[in-house]
Amino acid sequence: MYLAEDGHAGTLGSNNFIHHTQAVWEQRDSYGPPGFQGVLINYYATLCAAFAAIGGLVFGFDQGVVSVVLVMPQFLQRFTRVDSGAGGFWKGFLTAMIELGALIGALNQGWIADKISRKYSIVVAVCIFTVGSILQTAAPDYATLTVGRLVGGIGIGMLSMVAPLYISEISPPEIRGALLVLEELSIVTGIVIAFWITYGTRYMAGEWGWRLPFLLQLIPGIILGGGILCLPFSPRWLVSKGRDAEALSALGKLRTLPTTDTRVQQEWFEIRTEVAFHKETSALRHPQLQDGSAASRTTLEIASWVDCFRRGCWRRTHIGVGLMFFQQAVGINALIYYSPTLFKTMGLNYSMQLVMSGVLNVTQLVGVSTSLWTMDRIGRRPLLLWGSFFMTLSHIVIAVLVGRFSNNWPGHRDAGWLSVAFLLFYMLSFGASWGPVPWAMPSEIFPSSLRAKGVALSTCSNWLNNFIIGLITPPLVQNTGFGAYTFFAVFCLLSLVWTFWFVPETSGRTLEAMDHIFKDTVSDEEEARRKAIETDLIGSARQANDTNGKIP
Repeated sequence: MYLAEDGHAGTLGSNNFIHHTQAVWEQRDSYGPPGFQGVLINYYATLCAAFAAIGGLVFGFDQGVVSVVLVMPQFLQRFTRVDSGAGGFWKGFLTAMIELGALIGALNQGWIADKISRKYSIVVAVCIFTVGSILQTAAPDYATLTVGRLVGGIGIGMLSMVAPLYISEISPPEIRGALLVLEELSIVTGIVIAFWITYGTRYMAGEWGWRLPFLLQLIPGIILGGGILCLPFSPRWLVSKGRDAEALSALGKLRTLPTTDTRVQQEWFEIRTEVAFHKETSALRHPQLQDGSAASRTTLEIASWVDCFRRGCWRRTHIGVGLMFFQQAVGINALIYYSPTLFKTMGLNYSMQLVMSGVLNVTQLVGVSTSLWTMDRIGRRPLLLWGSFFMTLSHIVIAVLVGRFSNNWPGHRDAGWLSVAFLLFYMLSFGASWGPVPWAMPSEIFPSSLRAKGVALSTCSNWLNNFIIGLITPPLVQNTGFGAYTFFAVFCLLSLVWTFWFVPETSGRTLEAMDHIFKDTVSDEEEARRKAIETDLIGSARQANDTNGKIP
């Protein structure tokens, strides 16, 4: 079956479709090879994903700005509380407010993205972020700056949740990993650009040295908010709203293929089957909430959040939340935010602290760039395992060197630079593994009916743990020295053990094939219901063919 351009069903026999219980990723026709060649072939989906990933650039820009602003003399003169004896706490609180705001934003973006679409929810996020940026730019005191970071954080949290979600739902399975890497690549690119801009503006006299970078972060946000309106809706969101014909049209546009192409038809068929199956499952779980009343819709919305922790989804929620937890627990944002302070513990002077912080960010960017190729070629799981191993090694070496020589760095310059080398190696390892994979996998693994909420919960885990790490890192570094590196080394090792036991491989699989990877909806009754849905879809197409006088 197929739906022709005029909206009528065309003819493709049911034998042309791969049944859901078969190994879809092995037998389905591909949209192209994985890696760069596949990215070039699917150029339109790549361009849409790259544009949506500007949301990551906004987040990264903020991180890069703060890492330099927090040590600017002009900034510290205005906000003396940050530079006081208790400055460690107030610095951490200011930094952590954006994570708290992002937690609020990510949690609410789940229902917003389901309600008004992935595309329009990005516009809402940009508007909120713009208000926060204006408050930060114009802040006359610490309280206003803190509120501005909270509001801006809400916008950033919403963007960090919905951008990977949108990218995953528009991407061909062969290059989905590479396109999801664009989110992390944009984050790190934003960090690098903002860092060096702020490094230059620190030479400006007066407060514009730190106000200008806050103002400049409005630019990518405004570009994203305006340009996203020109991109297609997610085909999977359209199907979830019963707009099947529009979904097929959007799918054909994203694949740059006619809607009659068997690959487009197969994907459209799989999407409709998966959406119908999970809607039916929800109706069976909550039969008393199907009357369509406002109270039932509200209760069903709450129940769907609970469903993320029930059979059929709890393993996916565990992995999504766990990935984001360990991404923060291994210490990455602590190193980005407070890298000048950390380099000071290694014996570098003020100017060299800032320069090496910039080099650190560039090193991470190099690591992330490699995952554009490795994510789909090597797979998610091997990247996580090797990344955990190398990050553990780096933290242990740094902890030993800082513990032994931090009392006399001038007399042990070689040890200081060796610490710097292993910190750079850590950033390279993180960028190639735990940087991109946790942003990619949560948006892949959840079923369509719970995908937005599952990604929201995963992203909330990121921001909640980001908030905690941002709050405890300054006093941890000030009071323990090498203890900070030991703390993060332990979590790097735990991430390796956890990945080995719990994280499956999703590379090359369609979003609709995740049920088979997780094996959490495989009862005979559920398979019978899924087969019945597939049969109904094929039967409906044949009936439409007969009605229009076409030969089935």
